[in-house]
Amino acid sequence: MTPHYPSGRHHLLPLALLLSCAFSSVWAQAQEFDCHVTLGDLKYDLTSLNHDYILSRDRDTPPTKTRDTVRFNLCADLKPLDGVAAEDQCPNGSRACLTKSNIKGNEAAGGRVTHVIPLGNSSTDSITLSSIPSPGKGLQIQFQGPAYPSSTSSEPIPQSMSVSLKCSTEAATPQFVSYDGKEVIIDWSSPAGCSFSEPGGGSGGGKPSEDTEEGDSPAPEKVGSGVGYFFLLLFLAFVAYFGLGAYYNYSTYGASGTDLIPHRDFWREVPYMLRDVLSHLCSAVRPRHSSNRGGYIAV
Repeated sequence: MTPHYPSGRHHLLPLALLLSCAFSSVWAQAQEFDCHVTLGDLKYDLTSLNHDYILSRDRDTPPTKTRDTVRFNLCADLKPLDGVAAEDQCPNGSRACLTKSNIKGNEAAGGRVTHVIPLGNSSTDSITLSSIPSPGKGLQIQFQGPAYPSSTSSEPIPQSMSVSLKCSTEAATPQFVSYDGKEVIIDWSSPAGCSFSEPGGGSGGGKPSEDTEEGDSPAPEKVGSGVGYFFLLLFLAFVAYFGLGAYYNYSTYGASGTDLIPHRDFWREVPYMLRDVLSHLCSAVRPRHSSNRGGYIAV
């Protein structure tokens, strides 16, 4: 008789592949740069910069004009542009893209796209982060992109984009500083470039704190009075003493009324003891008058 195996075994392989794909997707998402940066004790929140930014510059290249256009988003992948051919845009998953367009005479503003250069993607492995030292203060972000063919070299040249995000109380427009054939330089001043030390201290970019920007003296702390704590503890001790003592007298002797007071005889004598102490203190402080008779001595 031929043994019969459960048909469910045949579904284990597809299920394993499905789970593997799911875990791979989750892992890939976890490795994406999400604009929350921690460098030692410094934290940065760049989520307020989650927008697509477009910067451009024109260069005269007679008889035409060359337009360099940088489109980037620090926090998310670039969205495809409507009405632009796919071959004139960087591939999906790009965070920064440089295009070069050739414009001749009175040609339309867009011109003819001649170069499409990816400058970086969303993987944390392709992003380098570092703090900008004083006096500027801020965050240096560098995206590493794939190599791109060069007209001056037989070997493709790795491309990158470097953003100097400087701490500022006011947001400014990012500036396209330069492109040397391998690296785009962006200079940017924004509150998002200001670091903070407490979790949640920045929401879409923090502001420079008063104690770190204007002085090194820490903010004064509010400290409770030690004498006040002492009297509070003393009062609580008295309450506990009378409460426990009254319960003991009630449960042990069935006492009621003033008989519930622990050590009742002692507390009855307390007013008299206080009176004697005060009387003794007053007599010690009061000056003594000598009973003389004006210098005469009785014979």
